[in-house]
Amino acid sequence: MKLILLGAPGAGKGTQAEILSERLNIPTISTGNIIREALKNGTEMGLKAKSFMDAGQLVPDDVVIGIIEERLAKDDCKNGFILDGFPRTVPQAEALDQMGIIIDKAIDIDVADEVIEKRLSGRRVCEKCGASYHIDNKPSAKGDLCEKCGGALVIRKDDRPETIKQRLSVYHEQTEPLEGYYKKAGKLYVVKGEGSVAEITAKVIEAVEA
Repeated sequence: MKLILLGAPGAGKGTQAEILSERLNIPTISTGNIIREALKNGTEMGLKAKSFMDAGQLVPDDVVIGIIEERLAKDDCKNGFILDGFPRTVPQAEALDQMGIIIDKAIDIDVADEVIEKRLSGRRVCEKCGASYHIDNKPSAKGDLCEKCGGALVIRKDDRPETIKQRLSVYHEQTEPLEGYYKKAGKLYVVKGEGSVAEITAKVIEAVEA
């Protein structure tokens, strides 16, 4: 099974990717993780990515696509994989098609912007150990301090309201058109991403097995 998980930042793709990976026994391929892996292993594409990152620039499409192609060629992808964070644009989806990789389903986890803003802006992270909390869904018993190590809980830059709005704006402009791309191909399955993790997981599994 070759799957793509779509959805705005904060839609819960990472959690669902982990659950599906374990259930289907196929790897989750996250763009950020494989770029870090390529850098660590010093692959040709990894070194190219490093040159852009060292210069403070975004890694261009052709390099990201090259890194994805390297990763999908590995043995553990023979029975399938879950792509999380790629493709981000229609040209990246077209590049995936040109590689001869046939995607079975694109699962779109649909969450309203206001729900995402509330989710992300309420997140707090321990500056010492990295433990994660949420002021509504998972508050620390110690208030503004981490239950585990007593470190101060802070708001990550990515979770500040102005940054969330910017990330959502970029998503709607660049990534949302993928819904139309995969709908046209008859591969889009939309799942409402609101409710408990277990409820969303049940809907995602139903879409995968449909």
